[in-house]
Amino acid sequence: MEKLFIPKLAVVGVGLIGGSLALALKEAGVVGEVVGIGRGLANLERALELGVVDSITQNPAEGVADADLVFLATPVLTLPEVAAAIAPHMKPGSVLTDGGSVKGSVVEAIEPLMPHGVCFVPGHPIAGTEKSGAEAAFPTLYRGRRCILTPTEQTDPAALELVYRAWEIAGSEVVIMDVKKHDRILGAISHLPHMVAYSLVNAVGTYDRYEENILEYSAGGFRDFTRIASSDPTMWRDIALTNRSALIEMMERFEHFFAELKEDVRQGEGEKLYEFFLRSKQSRDAIL
Repeated sequence: MEKLFIPKLAVVGVGLIGGSLALALKEAGVVGEVVGIGRGLANLERALELGVVDSITQNPAEGVADADLVFLATPVLTLPEVAAAIAPHMKPGSVLTDGGSVKGSVVEAIEPLMPHGVCFVPGHPIAGTEKSGAEAAFPTLYRGRRCILTPTEQTDPAALELVYRAWEIAGSEVVIMDVKKHDRILGAISHLPHMVAYSLVNAVGTYDRYEENILEYSAGGFRDFTRIASSDPTMWRDIALTNRSALIEMMERFEHFFAELKEDVRQGEGEKLYEFFLRSKQSRDAIL
């Protein structure tokens, strides 16, 4: 198989996700020039200073003009808007991909925007931290993590192969999945936990029985469980809005189990509580 080489990569949104892919591909020596595109000049300049990118621009059309691969790493709700702005300026034979954690609405909006000769490969790397911005990027973010690609009937096989290999080189285990299945699975394993973490912090943080803020007493368990509540609010607002159906389904399922637990606590059902906790522990232990 011919070695992958991308002469020019354009990253729109040089933060943790976009910057880490750029660093991984640069470290592997499979990319020539990386141009960083974004609105915030300070972040772009920091990305340039750190070597995450080789050049920067706040003009998306200019940044993608000669790019062979364009990676959209902006909040989910902005993806169609950004794609609409850059698609007419992408060269024939180039490939557009994204890192959005919701795929249904993204695919529906972006596929019709593609001009003749430009291919779109929807994707989602399942990796991240609560950090953001160019300074948060690091080349090993994707190692040992999964990246889901959700091609459709319109996806060009050669373009899919290019994106597939790029993520493999970045260290990911690449999985091909149906768009709807992706959104339901991520609604369960990613989107719901974030909703729970945000809700828990708000519930505890507004507890007013005592004068002091009881969050100051939080120890390792609370901090570990709620770490993801430090994630970017804009990103998670967008995810909640764009994956509503799957998310509501999982929130209602969570409410069912939480109500069961609440009633067992209320009734002092020690045996039921033990069984509830045991089932959870066994499921959790099985994925470690």
